[in-house]
Amino acid sequence: MSIDWRTLPSLTALRAFAATADTRSFSQAARALNVTHAAVSQQVRALEDDLGRSLVQRDGRGVSLTTDGEQLHDALGEGFAAIQRGVEALRAGEVDRPVRVTLTASFAAQWLMPRLKGFWERHPDIGLSLHPDARVVDLHRERMDLGIRYGNGDWPGLDSTRLAAAGLVIAGAPSLLGGRETLSLEEMREMDWVLTRNWSEQDAYLQRLGLDPAKLSRTDVSGEELAIAAARQGLGLVVESAALIEADVADGRLRIMHESRDSLPAYFIVTLPGQQRAAARAFLKWLKSQA
Repeated sequence: MSIDWRTLPSLTALRAFAATADTRSFSQAARALNVTHAAVSQQVRALEDDLGRSLVQRDGRGVSLTTDGEQLHDALGEGFAAIQRGVEALRAGEVDRPVRVTLTASFAAQWLMPRLKGFWERHPDIGLSLHPDARVVDLHRERMDLGIRYGNGDWPGLDSTRLAAAGLVIAGAPSLLGGRETLSLEEMREMDWVLTRNWSEQDAYLQRLGLDPAKLSRTDVSGEELAIAAARQGLGLVVESAALIEADVADGRLRIMHESRDSLPAYFIVTLPGQQRAAARAFLKWLKSQA
């Protein structure tokens, strides 16, 4: 059965009447709905005017229902009970649903995954569902609790919190660099590179240094994760966000030879405005503690 929404009375008026019919009192209905006595009375009167018939009889401090009122009360009782069951079922599912996070594969692998043990030790009952994607996805449409994005933090309609610096660096493996602690511009021009294909920020960074990306001896790969893996093997210098090679630098697998001083872009946590469910709030609090 299709619903003709244009013919239905106001939901607010139907709620006011249903609460009044349940309690047989405007005052008790007002307390149940957290509104004033006058507001409930006005809504019920408006519903009667809309339907063109009397629904309640005002008897002193209480009310009784007319025959039409009893009929509508029975119908609304079934309808509102079904709505409540559906909402409660949905809310119960939301409580158990894993926290859904959209982020790039490289950030997930290089920055988040090495830290997740700490989160699960603190919150073993909270599930996470990571969705690596190079696209900027719509959080609402894709039902994501939050995203981690690379940029300037100014996405319309979203709340953003800075998470990690994303200043670009040039790095290489010790096997490639030998004992050198620094590289001159001319030395970098003569060396092999592993670069991410179609990454404008990378190319702009190299150009600011005085290096022409098109003239370098380069191997192009499809993503940052592959570029980092190749750089670890000494196959060439790599341009990468400092946040994504922290562990490699700390463990000596890569050595930074030049770094940008730009404060932006950076990695940001992004969420839709409004209250987050409890599991998402716990993950957000932990994530911000890692900044």
